[in-house]
Amino acid sequence: MAKNKLSKFNEMKGFDNLYQPEYSEVLNKDFHLKGKWKKSIFKNPNPIVLELGCGKGEYTTGLAEKYPEKNFIGIDIKGARLFRGAKTAIQKHLKNAMFIRTRVDFIQSFFAKNEISEIWFTFPDPQPKKIKKRLSSSLFLNRYSDFLEPNAIIHLKTDNDLFYEYTKALAIVNNFKINYDSADVYNSTLLPEEVADIQTFYEKQFLANNKNINYLEFHLHNILPYIEPEEFNTKFTKTKTF
Repeated sequence: MAKNKLSKFNEMKGFDNLYQPEYSEVLNKDFHLKGKWKKSIFKNPNPIVLELGCGKGEYTTGLAEKYPEKNFIGIDIKGARLFRGAKTAIQKHLKNAMFIRTRVDFIQSFFAKNEISEIWFTFPDPQPKKIKKRLSSSLFLNRYSDFLEPNAIIHLKTDNDLFYEYTKALAIVNNFKINYDSADVYNSTLLPEEVADIQTFYEKQFLANNKNINYLEFHLHNILPYIEPEEFNTKFTKTKTF
């Protein structure tokens, strides 16, 4: 492991806005803060918004700055990426931004019923050959329903056209209410400001290579289980990433 990465990991141990549970703490059991994030960590009753696969935490910190009346939690498995997000939150004194280093597979161990109000997917891996691994798949949406508030909002921002089309088809087949739908964010109007104003590290690279950026926002209803858009499960290709 590179010396710089070791230094970051050692520094991360002292971050009070970053939680790095061992597998034994979340595998088939509840994390000790489940149901307690508002009272014990944020110390307010404000809504909690998740960024899943948050990378360097650009949206977690950017949204926390923009919306001080909400709380934000970024989740990723990559420690070096989380270092940047957690460090930025500390430097900017963002008390409403927290981070968790874990796999999204363990997401149900962290949050209790109605504890989360929104989820952001920012440039997730489109998982071309593993339908169940897509963060917006019916499998994951059914899991999220365990802890999402009624009528919760889902945001997707991606450079991958087919991932966007797949998620839109899933929203349609499940009769989710779509609030915003853009196949080209930077040539669209009337989108929420943060969709264009906040850019991730990878997004800037995509834009430099003239890639269009997609955005989709919809509400989940409580009629379970959610189902798959079958026409997208046999043909799905991956856009080159950096």
